[in-house]
Amino acid sequence: MRKVMITFVAMMLTLQVSRAQKLWTEADRKYTVDNLKRTRDEITREVENLTDTQWHFHESPDRWSIAEVVEHLALWEIIWAREISIGTRSKPQPELNKTSRPDSYYANWIMEDTPHKSPDFSRPTGFIKGKDNLTFFTKLRNQHIAFTDTTRADMRSCFEFTGTDARRNMHQVYIFQWGHVDRHMRQIRKIKAHPNYPKAQ
Repeated sequence: MRKVMITFVAMMLTLQVSRAQKLWTEADRKYTVDNLKRTRDEITREVENLTDTQWHFHESPDRWSIAEVVEHLALWEIIWAREISIGTRSKPQPELNKTSRPDSYYANWIMEDTPHKSPDFSRPTGFIKGKDNLTFFTKLRNQHIAFTDTTRADMRSCFEFTGTDARRNMHQVYIFQWGHVDRHMRQIRKIKAHPNYPKAQ
């Protein structure tokens, strides 16, 4: 009986230490979930009532339509999911926070005015029509929200696998994820402000 009690106490102490050392706080979780929901809802309001012509309008032949922008966002939801899945299933490395950049670096970078070049694997195909792109994006984003709202992973101790000296932790990946939508919201509004953008029927 005494051994059982000692084992139980040891387990409880270990659990308490583990909780005390967790870097990703409940405030971090709320901040992340709130922004994932906010950007989902904002893009929904921005595009859900577009006509088919508006969805597929191009400012010029080399520019994406709103449909392609939203498809691009959905493709990145898949990419973020894979990155977060790998990061959270790997051994935590909280010591890497000593060399990682601050959160503000990633928030500022994703929202800078300088154009970013999309890698080939995230470029839209254009095969998905109109509002189906929003359905594609929303389904994936809702999966992210459900996971983030319940995960026990310490997102500030889980890091991506890259060869850089300043690797991102998963909380910083989330900043990229919701910030990426904010960035492309500017693009969508620019498309809608074009003088040749079709008027609603």
